[in-house]
This record gives sequence, structure tokens and C-alpha cells, in this order.
Amino acid sequence: MESLVKNSFYLEQLGQEEGIVSLLLVANPFSYQPLIDGMDRLALIITNASTYKDSEHLIWNDARILVRRVTREKLESWIVSSPNRNVIYWLVQGEVLIDKDHYLTSLRDRLMEWSPHIREQKLLSEFSQFVRSYLQAKQDLRDGQVLDAYSNVLASLHYWAHIALVEEGMHPELTVWEQMRRVNPGIYKLFEELTTSGETLEQRVQLVLLACEFTILNKMESSCSLLIRLIGSRDESWSISELMKHPDLVGLSLEISVLLQKLVHRGSILEIAKPSHHFYNGILELRYASASGKTNN
Repeated sequence: MESLVKNSFYLEQLGQEEGIVSLLLVANPFSYQPLIDGMDRLALIITNASTYKDSEHLIWNDARILVRRVTREKLESWIVSSPNRNVIYWLVQGEVLIDKDHYLTSLRDRLMEWSPHIREQKLLSEFSQFVRSYLQAKQDLRDGQVLDAYSNVLASLHYWAHIALVEEGMHPELTVWEQMRRVNPGIYKLFEELTTSGETLEQRVQLVLLACEFTILNKMESSCSLLIRLIGSRDESWSISELMKHPDLVGLSLEISVLLQKLVHRGSILEIAKPSHHFYNGILELRYASASGKTNN
């Protein structure tokens, strides 16, 4: 009965909004409230409205409520690239109060089954962050900034762990290292070596950097398959701006410049210098094309 009263409150107060597609209610199961920004309840509204308030804080019956509004497109970009991994918990564990066109039900099914498209997007996003943090750690070490190098190589290990989990068809959880202990003991061992080994901090960082470098070379084409296939999907070469605006990449958290240069160096794609309509005096624009086949420009 209490649950029905609570649900009716959310349905009456939030369920009548213009443009609403779905309404999801998440109750926080933990006393320290990490999953919904310190609040007691989360009401997640998926909307088609052109204008809306992103967030609101409400209170009802002594319960502090976080209201989040998001479009379908933004929600799905959170799934594959948001640093806030709580969104997976919200979608899987939350109670669906409204679900027009069965949108949330379908999204949950895709999450549980790891649709090939979402998996490719997630791999690309995590791999790009992996490469960026690795390169930054490497530069920090060259500059003698060992503590910064440690911080960045630790981040690299986190992204590597996420990649390993996605490859296994699993969603990274908040306790990712407990997952790693079971799923990939090798990565977990590197984490232990970095954080608890008796070697000097610089030696520990160097060890993990070597392992990261090897993994980047091995996983580059499989993790970037979405980007490589996209570049090869037309005869014309692509500018970086065109790639960033493509529907398959919009909303993803991507270090796309880093990925493109790595893929060019690897020979997985081609870098082509073409005259630009916006610059003169011999300045050329760099464009990207498939490594197999000819391009028109």
C-alpha cells in the first residue's frame, strides 16, 4: 500500500509533464547514498520536450528527491561514455512507472544483451580514454613528474579493466577491481603491483606503462572497429569535424584526435592532406580515409 501511495505521488506530480516518454524511480539502498548524488530517491524522466529543466531537488514526506530529465539520445550517450557509471544501476534496478512505446523495456533488453552497436561504442570510448591517460602518464614520467604519472597510469588501468569487462559482455560496476579479480586476474595483478609492490614508484609506473603499451597495440583495431568501419563507409575522405558530427559518434566521450593519429601510425587508416577552402598560403587540411580502396578526395 505504501509503495502505491509513493508511486501515485510521482505519477501525479511528474508523470503529466509534456513530452514525457518514460519515468523511472530509483530508491537508494545504501546509507551513504553514492548512487544518486546524496539524495533518497531519483526520478529519471526521459523526455521528448524541446526545453526542460535538467535537474531539480524536491522533498516529500522527508524524502529528498533528485529529478533528472534527459532525452533518449543523451541517456544512451551516458550509457556508453558517461563517467557516471551509476546510470547502468539506475536503468537495471529502477522501477519503471511510465514507459510509452516500451522504450525503457527495450533499452534494458539491449543493455542486458549488450547489443553489438552499444558494445562497439563503449569499447571505442573506453579505449580512447585508455590511450589518452597512458600517453599522459608517459609524458609525466619523461618530465620527472612521477606522482602525476602514477595518477594517470592508475586511470589507464581502470579504463583497461573496463575494456576487458565489455569484451566479456559485462558492465563495469562501482567495485570494478572485485570484478577484475574474478574476470581478469592478469589486470588485477598489475593493479596490485602498481599500488602495493615494494619497488620504487617510478619502477612500478614503468612496469604498468609497458603492459599498457603492449595492450594498446594488440587491441587498437578491435577496440576502434566502429571508427575504422565508419571511415571506410564512403569513398570520400573525412574531416575530423565530419567524424565528430556522425550520429554513431555524437555524444561519445572520445579523444578522437589521439585515436586518429594512432590509427594512421598503425596503418589502419590513411591521412590525406588536401587544400582547404578556409585557409590559404599553402595550408592543407588533414583528412582521413580507409586504408583499403581509393578515395575521391
